[in-house]
Amino acid sequence: QVQLVESGGGLVQAGGSLRLSCAASGSTFSFYAMGWYRQAPGKQRVLVAVITRDGSPIYADSVKGRFTVSKDNAKNIMYLQMNSLKPEDTAVYYCKVVQSGGITWGQGTQVTVSS
Repeated sequence: QVQLVESGGGLVQAGGSLRLSCAASGSTFSFYAMGWYRQAPGKQRVLVAVITRDGSPIYADSVKGRFTVSKDNAKNIMYLQMNSLKPEDTAVYYCKVVQSGGITWGQGTQVTVSS
């Protein structure tokens, strides 16, 4: 079983940047996909960005051109670089991995963007 720990969230003004990290430990081999999701208060959890097994990134339309997902395979860490942040990006951000054994979520990290 893999364990995920997110970090890097915080309070930032609109237009600012943050970089989130998701550190994986335990059974870190053979990820089918890793991704970032977010959940704003009163809303459903939605996809932000995903890295597929072949390394291809997929982004939600709302973050294209502003967010970049990447992964350091040697360190088993996935990153989400968030630039030009907007108040509507405020949410709890979760990382998720998909393996043959199932799906694992991290505990989440709060991102708050003030206007």
